[in-house]
Amino acid sequence: MEKKHKGLSVWQLTMMALGTVVGGSFFLGSAVAIRAAGPAVIISFILGGVLVYFILFALSELTVSDPAPGSFRTFATRAFGPGTGFVVGWVYWTGLVLAMSSEATAVSILLRGWFPGISMLLAGSLIITGITFLNLLGADRLSKLESGLAAVKLFAIAAFVILGLFLIAGLMPGVPQIGLGELIDELWFPGGISGIAGSMLIVIFTYAGFEIIGLAASESNDAPNTIPRAITYTVLGLISLYVASVAVILPLIPTASLTEKVSPLVAALNRWGIGWAGNIINIVLITAILSTMLAAMFGLGRMISSLAHEGQAPVWLINKSNVPYRGILFSGVAMIMGLGLGFSLPRQVYLFLISSGGFSLLFTYAVILATHYRFRKKHGCPPLGKCQMPGFPFSSLIALISTVAIIASMPLIPGQRSGLLAGLVLVALYTVIYLAIKYRDKITKPVSAKRNPYYISTLRARLNTELAEELGQQQKIESKTDDKKQ
Repeated sequence: MEKKHKGLSVWQLTMMALGTVVGGSFFLGSAVAIRAAGPAVIISFILGGVLVYFILFALSELTVSDPAPGSFRTFATRAFGPGTGFVVGWVYWTGLVLAMSSEATAVSILLRGWFPGISMLLAGSLIITGITFLNLLGADRLSKLESGLAAVKLFAIAAFVILGLFLIAGLMPGVPQIGLGELIDELWFPGGISGIAGSMLIVIFTYAGFEIIGLAASESNDAPNTIPRAITYTVLGLISLYVASVAVILPLIPTASLTEKVSPLVAALNRWGIGWAGNIINIVLITAILSTMLAAMFGLGRMISSLAHEGQAPVWLINKSNVPYRGILFSGVAMIMGLGLGFSLPRQVYLFLISSGGFSLLFTYAVILATHYRFRKKHGCPPLGKCQMPGFPFSSLIALISTVAIIASMPLIPGQRSGLLAGLVLVALYTVIYLAIKYRDKITKPVSAKRNPYYISTLRARLNTELAEELGQQQKIESKTDDKKQ
């Protein structure tokens, strides 16, 4: 009997991805998208799911070719050079650190509703510390915990859908049959095409976090088969849950009355006197945010560790073990510092900083698509012959253009103009830092490897990139030769 390889399974990867994605952006932020597009928001969620499908399968093809640590940052380095990899890796890491520090603040605010005397700074610091140390348990144990938390969120959404259907069908005692309810008086396309376009940014944010599958690929079991299946289950699960939830919300409450301050699920149930269910969902909201932070820390630790291995972050962040302890601890400290900024900086400055999180994710997705397009043009199918991107190259180009268009639409969405500006500032900052490092290396003579670990790490990364490209070309030639023989 063949011995099974240790690693993350399809189920663990799927639950980890769902744990990252289904968070505060859906439980709270989806209210903005529903209000902007009205009932047509269902189209937005379907289109968002299709875009995520293409981004994930672009990442899947790259990952199947080489499940390397660093995922999309490593692939971007090979496609466009170390400068792009440096900027993408640091922009992603910084944006996500700031975004997760604000998530810790959100949990502190929710907890303060039950414990008024608790210090928000202390509560947030304890939450980040707990999230950090749980990540030190390793991928297998963390994935089991993440699966449990993700299951709570998914069960809550499924329970809401069932409860909503009971209300609509008139099966709830003391509540008359709602039927189509508010949909009778709602305009189906209140904002037209512009309303759907305006909601797309928020919808994509509700899907954000799925790239964790790529970052976890190096620790997966049988990546060529595991990753594509996990992607399929993740996308189908997300679209089904989101569309079903929104479809149930629409008859229960007027879309114009929704606000980002209250979860649309809670608002819909409260309107019909089911306050107890709303309180439960608020508890689930805390679980959702904590689950998102756990999975985000998983990706952050591996991203910064990957940067360190290629000489693009301090060498003392390098770990020889599979668990990037130093990268995780460094990211945790950075999160606490980000939390502290919220209490020390002027509010406008802090909001400007954390708004870069959304841009960082969208920027990453655009780079994934551009990297995949260049990879396929240069190498064809991955070495194992697993071409999964349907409709290439048109699908890749359409997805890339759509992602760039969503980024360009940020100034049109209330509160997102600063997100675009902050994101562009981050890109410019890390570009300047990379150019400064490159200039320093040019004027500084390389010393021995023992005295300059940064130099040897950079050299190793360059050699690995060249070797990967040579192997890809060789496998492509061998594949063509085998086809001719047949």
